[in-house]
Amino acid sequence: MSVRHKLFLAMSSIILLMGLLFAFLTQSVIWGILRSQLDVDRRHEVTELADRLLAAYEENGRSWETADRVNELPAPDTIGGHKQASYAITSSAGGMIVFRGPLAPQQVRRLGQQQPLYSADGASFRLHYSDEEVASRAIVRAGIGSSVTVFLLGGGILLALLALVIAYRLSAKLTAPLHALLPAIERLGRGEPGVQAPVTSKDEYGQVALAFNQMSDRIRRAEDARKNLVADVAHELRTPLTIARGKLEWIQQSGQAVEPEQLLPLQDELLRLTRLVDELHQLSLAEARRLTLERRPVAMVELLERSLERIRMEAEDKELLLTLNVPPSPVPTLWADPHRLAQVFLNLLANAIRYTPQGGSVTVTVNLLRSPDADLLQVAVADSGIGIEEQHLSSLFDRFYRTDEARNRNSGGMGIGLAIAREFVLLHKGTLEVASSPGKGSTFTVTLPYMTPPMSP
Repeated sequence: MSVRHKLFLAMSSIILLMGLLFAFLTQSVIWGILRSQLDVDRRHEVTELADRLLAAYEENGRSWETADRVNELPAPDTIGGHKQASYAITSSAGGMIVFRGPLAPQQVRRLGQQQPLYSADGASFRLHYSDEEVASRAIVRAGIGSSVTVFLLGGGILLALLALVIAYRLSAKLTAPLHALLPAIERLGRGEPGVQAPVTSKDEYGQVALAFNQMSDRIRRAEDARKNLVADVAHELRTPLTIARGKLEWIQQSGQAVEPEQLLPLQDELLRLTRLVDELHQLSLAEARRLTLERRPVAMVELLERSLERIRMEAEDKELLLTLNVPPSPVPTLWADPHRLAQVFLNLLANAIRYTPQGGSVTVTVNLLRSPDADLLQVAVADSGIGIEEQHLSSLFDRFYRTDEARNRNSGGMGIGLAIAREFVLLHKGTLEVASSPGKGSTFTVTLPYMTPPMSP
């Protein structure tokens, strides 16, 4: 059963139950009002008449027929002096035994007041009494009651039908966004990543559709990354392998003794392959949260100074100005893995130097962020380089991703350095963010929390 049908049945059941409850309460209240306003109290007269009738019954040998024949039964006009007073006596089976009075017998039995009669011999009868006032008010009460019943029944049926139509249309309208989302879900289930669902509202359905679209887009990008992974690895391995193969073939064909310096290109390519395999292994461990951090107290300013010294020669070759800005107050030591953090900042500095033109600058700024919730250390690496276009920023930390300006090997790296840096920062419960504009340079900001060292056992 679909959600639309379930919602329709639930709404219909509630409407019908509420209608029946309203009709029952209305009927009960109206009948109560009619009884209190139109009932005539003849209990005294009926009790007196019952006593006289039972006395006449006993005196005439416990026979209604004999008492009636000898006129021992009381006359109706002697009962309270009410106009058109009439009474009837019926057996326990409902048969008429005695009737006296000007009113019709059926009218007396149907509209009159009743009281049981019990004789000394155990016989039971029923006394029916009515007069002009009792009969007229009973007729009015029955007429109003039946009219109300017909009105409630007819109006209830009409309103129930109208409510069912409204409930059906309302259930269809409420579930329409869900029906619009189902085809996209089915297509995603059939293996079509990236399919988008229409967002038709701004309510919870719209939020679900937006969340689905974001999830579908992430699945598409993950699927694209999975498909491209093998091609990217093969692409990275092909160049050093081709160079090594060509060099070995030349050595074989030359037939001459091999000088040590002739093996240097082979060593360089082997080192490149080793570095690529090591970085891929580290990235896989970090993404699986299986990489172990060797935390110890780290003086961040000293770590950044050592990182700048390691890349200073490359910066001087391009006449770049390297600057380290630290706050005037002492920077507290950080409980972290110094080797992993050094890899992060060396990667960011190497990228900054690679994409900054001759005569530019690279600036490292350290800030302390204090708040009631947590104390944070923020390190920003800013360059005056070529910048990055906005459409590349969301994918910049994906493995093997390169912007168009960095596709060639002479100016670009292997495309996994930023992915590794982000994972290492995430392992420290921190964040790595980028802000950039074409022609205005880029700023990579690392934010790390101060973590308390574990207590010694």
